[in-house]
Amino acid sequence: MRKNVLITGASSGLGAEMARQLAAQGHHLALTARRVDRLEELKNEIGAAHPGVEVVVHALDVNDHDQVFAVVRQAAADLGGLDRVIVNAGLGKGGRIGTGKFAANKETAETNFIAALAQCEAAMEHFYERKAGHLVVISSISALRGMPSSMTTYAATKAGIAHLAEGIRMDLLGRKGLDIAVTTIFPGYIASEMNEKVEQEQKLMVDTATGVRSMLKAIEKEVAEASAPQWPWAPLGQVMKHAPLGVVRKLV
Repeated sequence: MRKNVLITGASSGLGAEMARQLAAQGHHLALTARRVDRLEELKNEIGAAHPGVEVVVHALDVNDHDQVFAVVRQAAADLGGLDRVIVNAGLGKGGRIGTGKFAANKETAETNFIAALAQCEAAMEHFYERKAGHLVVISSISALRGMPSSMTTYAATKAGIAHLAEGIRMDLLGRKGLDIAVTTIFPGYIASEMNEKVEQEQKLMVDTATGVRSMLKAIEKEVAEASAPQWPWAPLGQVMKHAPLGVVRKLV
C-alpha cells in the first residue's frame, strides 16, 4: 500500500473528503491548503476518529511555486517519505471569452495548470529520488471537450493537466527499476464547495462521499485513467469525445 499521501487543496470539498476516506483506510496524510484553520480542524477530526493515523498540515498557496517545492520536501521529511501525491488544488472562476473576464480566466489558468505543473515537478523529483511513488492528477470530465461560457478556461486547464500527466506516464515507459505510477482522474459532477454556488442545476450530480469513494477506488488500483463515478461518466465521456458540438452543448 502507498502509505504516506500528500493532498493539495485539502481544506474542503474533494480534497477534505479524500483525506477522511484515506485516513479510514490507514494512510498517513500530509494535508496542504491556504486555509490552515480548516486543515487543523480536519486533522483533529481525523485524529479523533483514527488515532493511529499520522496527519501533518502545511500552509500552501500552490501559486507560490517555491513554496510548493519546499512543502513537498518538508512533508516528505515529516512522514519519512511520500508514497503518493494527489494534485487536487484547483479553481473554478471564469467567464465567457471576450466578455471582460480575463482576470478571472487568468487566475484559473495559473492555478489549475501552472501551479499543477509545479506540484507535478516537485512530486516527481521526490519519486525519482526514491525510485517509487504514485502521482495522481485530478482533472475533470469537462477536459474531454472544449466547454462553453464560464467553463471554457477551466476545461482547457483540466485538459492541459491530463496531457501533462500522460506525458509523465509516457516518460516512465521502459524505465527499469522504477515503481512509479501516474493516474489521471476525470471526476464527473460531484458535489463540492467549488460547485455549490453554481446557479444552473447540474445533471447526474452525486454526493461528495460517493464521488470520492469512486475516485479512490480507481486511485488504489493505480489505473492510468478513470472517470469517476465510472457510471455514467465512462460511457458519457466517449459520447462527449466524439459527438458533434451541438450534442455536447446539450449534455453540459
